Amino acid sequence: MPLKDILAALVVIVVWGANFVVIKVGVDEIPPMLLGALRFLFVAFPAVFFIPRPAVHWRYVVGYGATICLGQFIFLFLAIYLGMPAGLASLVLQAQAFFTVAIAALVLREAVRPHHVLGIGLAAAGLALLDLGAGSETVVPLAGFLLTLAAAFSWASGNVVLKCAGSVRMLSMVVWGALLPPIPFLLLSFFFEGPDRIVDSLTHLSWRGVGAVAYLSGVATLIGYVLWGRLLARHPVARVAPLSLLIPVVGLLCADWFLGERLGLWQWLGGFVVLIGLAVNLFGAGLLRTLRPS
Repeated sequence: MPLKDILAALVVIVVWGANFVVIKVGVDEIPPMLLGALRFLFVAFPAVFFIPRPAVHWRYVVGYGATICLGQFIFLFLAIYLGMPAGLASLVLQAQAFFTVAIAALVLREAVRPHHVLGIGLAAAGLALLDLGAGSETVVPLAGFLLTLAAAFSWASGNVVLKCAGSVRMLSMVVWGALLPPIPFLLLSFFFEGPDRIVDSLTHLSWRGVGAVAYLSGVATLIGYVLWGRLLARHPVARVAPLSLLIPVVGLLCADWFLGERLGLWQWLGGFVVLIGLAVNLFGAGLLRTLRPS
């Protein structure tokens, strides 16, 4: 991989890893559903006037917007708002890799390999260990944990939508898919957060809130997905995908440094087991081929 692509990969890892700390700052300043509306409003506009529509059927654009943009971030923003630690959210969200395998097997009839089953089993054990850390300084609320898993499921569903769509320009898909979430987010904000809170949040918006919206829309979404899409276009998926294992590492470190989230022994152990499960899911096929007698 050329140096410029290695640097691009590092940028994505840091940007997406730090994203969870920014979400925490954002939901402390802005109600979560309103934050979601603002995020995707600024992803879509004004870019939609300059970026061509994706060259795929509308159902794939709507499916992408409904799953990866709307569903994922309804659950993730609400989870962090309800107390899910930002660092652990970055880790639990990677369960999307296993949900993707399961959904693809059911919808696309893709085969589930032994290393997939082993990886899912290890990750499930790791997630169970996270719950044993409830007595540590950083508490994992059950509602936040389950909502983060729901966010991972939404992301995985979007992955299958993208696979069904075939070759697509990711920047176009991100921008046009972002047209769908703002109105549902605003409706949810109106009914559950209330018009008074919406007005109060917008009229008393601090620079921290402005910075969070700018980061989430411009840096994490547009820059992150464009760079990641280019990496996937230039290199085999098997070479690029494992880099995502570093995202929760950055997320956990950033949450420790900037938010003071201190994890207990069981939480660190659980996180480590989840990462092993992710690694088995990604590298298991190659490892089995290496170990199989010739």
